[in-house]
Amino acid sequence: MADRHDIVILGSGSTAFAAALRAQSRGARVLMIEKSELGGTCVNWGCIPSKTMIHAALFRREAGLGSLLGVGCGEGAIDFAALSQHKESVVNHLRQTKYLDILRNVPGLSLIKGTGCFLDSSTIRVADRNIKGERFLIATGGFPRIIDIPGLHEVDYLTSRTALLLKLIPRSLIVIGGGVIAMELGQMYQRLGCKVTVLEHGSRILPVVEAEPVLALQQALIDEGMRIEVNAAVCSVRKSGDQTVVEAEISGSREELVAERLLLAVGTSPASKGIGLDKAGVKVDGKGFILVDEMMRTSVPGIWAAGDVTGGMMIATVGAREGIIAVDDMLHPACGCRMDYLSAPMAIFTDPEVGMVGLSEASAVKSGYDVITNTMPVSSIPKAHVTGRTAGAIKMVADRKSGRILGVHLSCDRGAELINEAALAVRCKLTIEALANALHVYPTMSEGLRLCAQGFSRDINKLSCCAE
Repeated sequence: MADRHDIVILGSGSTAFAAALRAQSRGARVLMIEKSELGGTCVNWGCIPSKTMIHAALFRREAGLGSLLGVGCGEGAIDFAALSQHKESVVNHLRQTKYLDILRNVPGLSLIKGTGCFLDSSTIRVADRNIKGERFLIATGGFPRIIDIPGLHEVDYLTSRTALLLKLIPRSLIVIGGGVIAMELGQMYQRLGCKVTVLEHGSRILPVVEAEPVLALQQALIDEGMRIEVNAAVCSVRKSGDQTVVEAEISGSREELVAERLLLAVGTSPASKGIGLDKAGVKVDGKGFILVDEMMRTSVPGIWAAGDVTGGMMIATVGAREGIIAVDDMLHPACGCRMDYLSAPMAIFTDPEVGMVGLSEASAVKSGYDVITNTMPVSSIPKAHVTGRTAGAIKMVADRKSGRILGVHLSCDRGAELINEAALAVRCKLTIEALANALHVYPTMSEGLRLCAQGFSRDINKLSCCAE
C-alpha cells in the first residue's frame, strides 16, 4: 500500500504539530509517527502539568500572605487528590483540543502509532511497514537525564516526569541539580508543605542565567524556607528504611542528608537512540543531540531535526518555531529562513518568575560590543509594593554607542509576562532611550522595564510616581 505524504515527522509533540500545521497550510500532506502519547512531553509530562501544579502551589502561598494582611484564611490542609485530578483534567482538555481534535479535523494530517526507525536516509520502518519519503523531520524530543551516582539504581528516585505523578506529598525532598526543573518543582513542593533541600554542583543555581536576577531569586527561595547548598558534589545515595540518604561533599566537607524522597533534576537527554540515525547517516554530538544548521538541516539531505532532540533552548515555543523553520526550508528553500535565537524569550516559572532574552553581558562582550548595563532591584517598582512582591532584579544589557538593547534578564513577579515586551525590544532593535520614553500603565510590574531603561541616565530613586 503506497502512503501519500509529502513530509514524514518522527514525533507528535509541540514541535511536530507546529511543523505539521505549517506544512498543511502550504498544501503539503503530513504523516506523523508517534510511539507514546499524542502531544509529546509539553502537554503530557512537562509544561502543562507542572505549571498547573506550580500555579496551585502559588494559591497556597498567596493565602498565607493574605492572612498576614488581615484577609484570607491562611494555609489550610491540602486535598492532594483533588489537586491531582485538576491537573489531569487540564492535561486531558488540552491534549484533546490542541492535538486530538486537530489531528481529526484538519485535512492532510495523519498519524501512525509505533516506533519509527530509519533503515536508510529515505526509509523509516514502523512495525512491519516501510515508509518511503523525500523529506523527514525528526522531532522526537528528550527525556530526563540520568547520571551515574553510586547507589542510585537501588533508590526509588523521582524524575521530572514521575515527580508529577505522586499520589501523596512527601514530607521531605532532596533535589539533585539546580537548573530549571529543580527550582520549579522544588519550590512547588516546598509550598505544598514539603521540606526541600537543593544540592547544586556549581557556585549558584541556574548557572546559565545572569547572576543578578538569579541571586535575588535564590535569596527569595531561602527566605521561604528552602535549603540551597551550592558547591555540592553528590558522592552516593542509599535507602535507609523508608528514607533516602544522600552523602555529599558540600564546600569541602562531607555531610549526610536524609529525606523521604529524592528528585534527580540534572537536565535533559535527547531521544535520539534507537531511531536508526546511524543507518541514515545523521550526525550527532557527544551527548547524542542531532547536529543542525540555522535552517534545521541535518548532515543528510532530506532530513531535518527540531526541538529538544537538537539541544539548545529546550522550550516549547522555540521548538515549535524550529519546526516551522524546517518546513519552510523543505518547501521553499529559496526563502532563506533561519532560526533567530537572539529574540526568543525564555521563562522559568519560579516565584519570582525568571525571564531572559537576548545577549548576556558576557556574551555581548564576546560578540564585540562595547557594553553598558543597568541592574535595578524590583523594590524600585511601585506596583511591587502594592502586591508585596518586592523580591527580584532586572538587568538590561545595551550597546554603549547606539544605545540598542541587546538583552534583558530579570526575576520578578509576573516576569514571564514582562519578558515578552523585552523580546519585542530586542527583536525591533529598540534603544534604551526609546524604552525609557515609552509610556506604561501605572502602577504595573511592566513599568519596571521602563524604569530600568531610565536608570541608565538618571537616578530613578529621585523620580516621583509617574514622573517622566
